[in-house]
Amino acid sequence: MSLTVSPDLLAAAERGEVSDAEFVDCVRTSLPYAWEVINSVMTDLRTTGGDFADHEVPPPSDVERGQLLRALASDAIRGGLERHFGAKLAFQNCHRVAAFSHRAVGEDRYRAFVSPRGQLLNQSPELRNC
Repeated sequence: MSLTVSPDLLAAAERGEVSDAEFVDCVRTSLPYAWEVINSVMTDLRTTGGDFADHEVPPPSDVERGQLLRALASDAIRGGLERHFGAKLAFQNCHRVAAFSHRAVGEDRYRAFVSPRGQLLNQSPELRNC
């Protein structure tokens, strides 16, 4: 299960739309490691005032790796996090998370990060099982 959904939130979803704030709070509490990594990279992006920040530390276990994969593989979760933090997320190798300012999307650094070449160049034997 990707998210731990409270009965109240599930009932609200069954009645209609839920707010981004409610959804993001569910993500934060359900996937704490993923939240920590994404919050950290987004904070770094805001703090530096730049267009790019990334996190390259592999998760400590498969449990944390699974959280990160679930958060970034879901269009709804990724989109909710991007709207919440106001920046674009990018992902490589089951653990490398990057945040780009919206003005940087489409620029060289972003295109290089999300390109097949960028993915291939960021491979290593120890990451092949992720």
